[in-house]
Amino acid sequence: MNEDNKKYVDEAYEIIRHASLDIGSRLPGSENERKFANYMGDKLREIGINPVKEVFSVSPRSSIGGIPYAGWAGVILSVASYFAQDNPYLWYPMAALGLIVIIWLIASVFLYSTCFDMFFKQKISQNVYGEITPEDGEYDYTIILSGHTDTSWNWKHSEHAYKYKDKPILGIITTYGKVGFGAICYFFIALTSIFMAVLQTMVMLGNQNAMILYRYNPGFQNFRFAMYFLPIICAIGCFFVIMWNDGDEKNASKGAMDNASGIALSYEVIKYFKENPDKLPERCRIIDLNCGSEEAGLRGSMAFTSQHKGEPILENAWNINSDSVADKDYFEVVIKDDWQFTRFDTDLEKMFKDTFEEMEIESKTGGCIHNPVGGCDSTPMTKAGIKSVTFAAQNPILTWYYHTFRDLPDRFEAETVGTGFEVILSVINKISEFQKENGYNGPQKK
Repeated sequence: MNEDNKKYVDEAYEIIRHASLDIGSRLPGSENERKFANYMGDKLREIGINPVKEVFSVSPRSSIGGIPYAGWAGVILSVASYFAQDNPYLWYPMAALGLIVIIWLIASVFLYSTCFDMFFKQKISQNVYGEITPEDGEYDYTIILSGHTDTSWNWKHSEHAYKYKDKPILGIITTYGKVGFGAICYFFIALTSIFMAVLQTMVMLGNQNAMILYRYNPGFQNFRFAMYFLPIICAIGCFFVIMWNDGDEKNASKGAMDNASGIALSYEVIKYFKENPDKLPERCRIIDLNCGSEEAGLRGSMAFTSQHKGEPILENAWNINSDSVADKDYFEVVIKDDWQFTRFDTDLEKMFKDTFEEMEIESKTGGCIHNPVGGCDSTPMTKAGIKSVTFAAQNPILTWYYHTFRDLPDRFEAETVGTGFEVILSVINKISEFQKENGYNGPQKK
C-alpha cells in the first residue's frame, strides 16, 4: 500500500467498524439505515461537501425480504391438500394462492419489479450524495462512486454453516441443500394445486380424456395415494423457506463487508480528491452516492436514476459501484446480473482487469464474475444509460458470513480495503485517459 494513502485506508476501516459495531444492522427503511446515511452525510460536511438527501418509499418485504411468505404459502397449501381430496373445489383457491405467489416470486424476488410493492408495508429510505467539481465549476463527465448503506436480513441457512467454516464444502452442501429442497417442495405443491384445479375444471366440463385420467389411470391413482404423504414432506421443505430470513431485526446482518466497505471506499476516494485537487481528473465531476435499500431490490439506485432521468447528472456518466470489498483472494469485477438480464460496461470491465494485472492481484475467480443470483446497483445505472460495473472482493459462494450477523470487520484486514482503494484510484485514472482519447461529450457546466 502507498504510505500516502494509509490515512484514507485507516479511516475507511474505522467507518466500517462504526457502521457494523456501533450502528449495527441496517435493514432497508430502518432507523439504523437512516443513522448510517446521516453519518455519511456528516462525513461529507466535514470535508466541505454539502450532502443532498433524497427520500423515497420502499416496501422491504416485497422482494427478497419476503421469501418466508412463500414458505408459509407452501405450508398452507400442504395442509389444505388433505381437505381438497374430499372437497375438490378447494383446489381453486389453492391454485390461485400458488399462482399468485409464483408470479410474485418471478416478478419481485427474481426480477426486482416494483409491481407488488403496493401490497406490502412501506417505509421511508434515502439516498445521500455529495459532489466535487473542478475549481472553475466546469466539467464534461461525471464519475459516480456508489455503495449501499443498508444490510440484509440474517440468512439462517448460511449462518448455520458457521460450524463448518473449516470445512467449507460441507457448509455449501448444507446451505444449498436446504434452500434447494425447500424451493422444490414449494413449487411442487403449488404446481400440483394448479394442475388439480385445471383437471377438476376439465372433468366438470365433461372432457373425456380428463375423466379417464381422473377415474381410471393407474399412474394418477398412485399419485393420489402418494398425496397422503407428499404434503408432509412439502411442509417440512417449506419450513426451510420460512427459515431463510430471520424475522428478528436484531439478528440482521451487521454489514461490515456488505456493504460498509463499499460506502467507506467511495467516501475515502472523494475525500482523497477533495484534499488533493491537483489530482482530480481534468474536466471531471465526482459524486459519492450512498444508496439506500439495495437489499430490498435495488430500490435506492432505482430511485436515484428515476429521480434524475433526463438530467445532466446522468449524462456522460460512469459508475463504479463498490459492493463488498473484504476477501483478499477474490478481487473481481462483476460484469453481469444474470437474473436481471443486464450486461455491464465492457470499457470499465477492461479497466478493472488491466488494473488487477498491473497491481499483480491474483484472484480465485480470475478477476471477473457474473452475479448469479439477485442483482446489484449497477443494473439500474446501466439501464439508465450510465457506464457501470460493480467492484467486489468477495467469495461468490454462499458463506457463513454472507448476509448473516457474522459479517463483522474483524474477519478481514484493513490492507484488503487499502488494495480496493488503490484499485479505484487506478480505474479513475483510466477513465480520465479514456475521456481524453475519445473526446468530452457530456454537460459543460454545473
